[in-house]
Amino acid sequence: MDILETDAYDRRQRRNMTCALLFSLLPFFLSTAVYFYLWTPDSPASIMSAGVKSAPILLLAAVVLSWNRGQSILGVAGGLLFSAVGDCCLIWDELFLYGMGAFAVAHLIYSFAFLSDRYATHSSSSCIRFLYLIQFMIGGGFYIYLYPFLQKEQHSDMLVPAVGVYVFLIVLMSVLAIRTRQTATLFGSLLFIVSDTSLALQVFKVIVPMKHGHAIVMVTYYLAQLLIAVGDVKAMENKDDFAKWKSS
Repeated sequence: MDILETDAYDRRQRRNMTCALLFSLLPFFLSTAVYFYLWTPDSPASIMSAGVKSAPILLLAAVVLSWNRGQSILGVAGGLLFSAVGDCCLIWDELFLYGMGAFAVAHLIYSFAFLSDRYATHSSSSCIRFLYLIQFMIGGGFYIYLYPFLQKEQHSDMLVPAVGVYVFLIVLMSVLAIRTRQTATLFGSLLFIVSDTSLALQVFKVIVPMKHGHAIVMVTYYLAQLLIAVGDVKAMENKDDFAKWKSS
């Protein structure tokens, strides 16, 4: 098989894998559509609403596990599972801190996943390191801006440090997403920050609740998780391609 035939074969394989990935994501898209169809502003908190909200994330975890052949549940799949726990907790206002804790664990798992050998390692240039610093400065600035509003909340003695830790972990996750050089992973991490920022501004009464505030939070959230999951699948695909090239 000459070089041209090999290249054509690789393109066909990539196209087939992309189609297979899109097909495996259909349950995620359908469950997301069901969530937005059933959700209303006055929806009561219930086990059913928690299940409908977390279903798309659980289905994403299943997709990631199926594509990595069930090799590990501690990577992105594990982060998705903890995210689903957080989704369920946030249905009830009194479980907000538990939900935030579950998402904090998810960001920590994502961070470790982005450092694993599943993702190709790249040396960081001075420009990239400066970008890391900018992200942490923006995260710190947002926390300082949020601080007086947190102090007005009930259980502020627990909420103030908890939000500080959470902001650090989500920024760390986004910084390490840059390191992966996976476009989907990077945009997913940034959209996660957009979603959580929008949620924080509304929950802590920094801004007047927006008419479509919930929709903005959930659309960016589901899209963020989708991109992180796809980035993980693509990283595994690229790793396999590299292994094949190395052994040839």
